[in-house]
Amino acid sequence: MRIEAVVVCKDYSDFLAHTLPENLNHLDRIIVVTHPNDKATQALCTKYGVDCLETEVMHDEGDQFNKGRAINLGLSHLRHEGWLLHMDADVLLPHRFKSMLRLSKLNERYLYGADRLNSKSYEHWRMHRNKTIPQHQWRCLVIPPGEFVLGSRLIHQEYGYCPIGYFQLWHSSLKRKYPIIGGSAEHTDVLFAIQWDRKDRILLPEFFVYHLESEASPMGTNWGGRKTKKYGDQPDEKLPNFDPHKGYKSKN
Repeated sequence: MRIEAVVVCKDYSDFLAHTLPENLNHLDRIIVVTHPNDKATQALCTKYGVDCLETEVMHDEGDQFNKGRAINLGLSHLRHEGWLLHMDADVLLPHRFKSMLRLSKLNERYLYGADRLNSKSYEHWRMHRNKTIPQHQWRCLVIPPGEFVLGSRLIHQEYGYCPIGYFQLWHSSLKRKYPIIGGSAEHTDVLFAIQWDRKDRILLPEFFVYHLESEASPMGTNWGGRKTKKYGDQPDEKLPNFDPHKGYKSKN
């Protein structure tokens, strides 16, 4: 089973530094698409031997951040000899990822999505990553670890369940392209998903992916480009008493 991935990473190198080395263990190839000015992302790709495409295509025609153009550029550089995965730079694949996909007996006609477990800060992830309850217990139960918040699914009022852009898996034989309308990352993942009939949009129940966040922020904060704070820039001593729903409480 061959899986090639495209990751668009502009000003997200602080997340990519955590996700790239781990995701490399699960994938046959990763292409990272970034901006020529994002030297930190380019350096990470060099460090880990990952193909990096430097381009300004996401800003063509005055667009704020046309993620669809960047995704299509990345897809055009893949071999297309198996499964394709579009995933965000702040997403971590779980242990046993590929073995779980093999057991799923994937259908080449379908688009697949996965639920995500949200980690609301760097400190939260660092505190829990090595002591969380494994997703798979007693060899048969998939249980979300209690210290993470289960992310929402997108259930469109007209189209039903849509796998969204943090994790979308499909077969290369379908030759699908990403929409490039709108000028930002908003809704293009939904437009991509509805190229499949609802019966062909499938949620993978075998695992969760992890979504790393630097801070709690409203939906869409980074759709036009990065606005949230840097990942990993706060000292531990300022952040006791973590509540995954409310964040950290002050000592005072």
